Amino acid sequence: VKKDTPTPKKESYMTCEGCSNAVTRVLNKLGGVQFEIDLPNKKVNIESEHSVDTLLNTLKKTGKDASYLGDK
Repeated sequence: VKKDTPTPKKESYMTCEGCSNAVTRVLNKLGGVQFEIDLPNKKVNIESEHSVDTLLNTLKKTGKDASYLGDK
């Protein structure tokens, strides 16, 4: 997702701080991302030049489902 496009939102079904930590870990390992976790709403807002598919596949490494909520 290009930086000049609106910030995409991914839903990753986080239910606890452990889930949030797992998302933080995989996104930091991927690199090249800025993100904000919204645990009460079970969402993570990501700004990155990585493709949507790359980001979703990275989030799925946490063992949780993830879906894209923005425009492709």
